[in-house]
Amino acid sequence: MKRLRIALIASARFPIKEPFAGGLEAHTWILARGLERRGHRVTVFAGAGCDPELGVREFRPIRPWISDGARADVSMPPRAWLEEHHAYLQLLMELAASGRADFDVVHNNCLHHLPIAMARLVPVPMISTLHTPPTPWLESAVQAGPCPVIFTAVSRSTSHAWRHVVPAIRVIRNGIDLDKWRPGPGGGPPLWSGRLVPEKGAELAIRAARRAGQPLDLVGPIADPHYFASRVEPLLGGGVRYHGHLTHDQLAVLLGRASACLVTPRWDEPYGLVAAEALACGTPVCGFARGALPELLDEQCAVLVEPNDVEALAAGLLAAVRLPRAAARAHAAAHCSQERMIEQYEDLYREAA
Repeated sequence: MKRLRIALIASARFPIKEPFAGGLEAHTWILARGLERRGHRVTVFAGAGCDPELGVREFRPIRPWISDGARADVSMPPRAWLEEHHAYLQLLMELAASGRADFDVVHNNCLHHLPIAMARLVPVPMISTLHTPPTPWLESAVQAGPCPVIFTAVSRSTSHAWRHVVPAIRVIRNGIDLDKWRPGPGGGPPLWSGRLVPEKGAELAIRAARRAGQPLDLVGPIADPHYFASRVEPLLGGGVRYHGHLTHDQLAVLLGRASACLVTPRWDEPYGLVAAEALACGTPVCGFARGALPELLDEQCAVLVEPNDVEALAAGLLAAVRLPRAAARAHAAAHCSQERMIEQYEDLYREAA
């Protein structure tokens, strides 16, 4: 098989390293490492502070010089936004000038609009994975003119959400390392894991656990300090503990001990990586039937209830802890492996190149 030269465009905002800022960063790390193990030459373009084993080419640290007059304009965005915009602009101009000589395919794995808007300038095929429901910036970029990008989505649910602007989308679900996420004994407190932001609904998980008479462990980065201080922190104590932002190895231990994993999206979850991680650890899931969760899970390994219904979630939690842990692990092995995901991307790269 021909080895490919792959450019992987990642986040300029969050480093690709553990503990990961979110599922997108974890996905990028898994994909890059898996492709390299298969013999491909992978160049990851990302921000500072990434895992040194990835061999990342950092976005150029050149900052745009903005005059005092421009800064005084009412349209002047925050500095961080402008620097991120400038980083992607520089990268796309570089790929436009030398892409064919350096790469066989470009895989855009970030959420910024410029890779989509400027794809026509890049002389090699571009694949872009849709990791979120539609956003105005990305919808605008898709409609700016002939769009040569090959789109994938992380679930059928996400694909369907984009159909009005992207009619042809291949679904390649995210995958996890089943050797890292190993079955545990269970029997411990249920666990909730994710970014502590309003759309993840951690406070609903706490209320449901209390109504079910269960303790609860919470894990994840405090991405929205105001939300954490006002909605989550006051509910801690009495069996509800926050363990901080953990590495995958640390989280796998807690997930393996947990009797169930609560997943409580208040938005249309594009995939639900924590659900896959829980299943791989043999831990059944209890959550809201939103976004991709109904297509990722079945009644053998999960209990799904109506969104935002805390009473139903409490009852579902008591049912989920009784589900067989072997069935959860078997479901993960059949549907959530990183090998399946990487093979599908590898096939698509070869088709495109």
